[in-house]
Amino acid sequence: MTLSKAAFTVALVVMLAPSVWAGETPEAAAQRSAEAWLKLVDGAKYEDAWRQTASAVKKAVTTEQWQQGMSAERRPLGKLLSRKVKNRLYTEQLPGAPSGKQVIIQFASTFESKASAEEQVTLVLDPDGTWRVWTYFIR
Repeated sequence: MTLSKAAFTVALVVMLAPSVWAGETPEAAAQRSAEAWLKLVDGAKYEDAWRQTASAVKKAVTTEQWQQGMSAERRPLGKLLSRKVKNRLYTEQLPGAPSGKQVIIQFASTFESKASAEEQVTLVLDPDGTWRVWTYFIR
């Protein structure tokens, strides 16, 4: 009897998960994608991070160019020590961005070699319905 209850619980969670995520705000969904993407970058998995970028990025930048740029940008900072969301902004009219839905997320971050940094990740809603990174800046 316990096995069937467990199987039912798993099936229920699997069925309900998409509806819970569907009720998520664009900012929350984009933040979830940004944080997963940033974990790849933090782990120097730049090729994997490139694969998770917006389709417009992959058309404009080769994986080799992306890896070289990310390495040059991140390596001098050292290991990430902390990261906290400062601001999230949803927009559909961002100059220079692909048309459609975008979320800009700013993080207050601390690295081994940079005590006070601001990371800005802009995500776009790709045609497949997934929030993907379009730009990434560190100041």
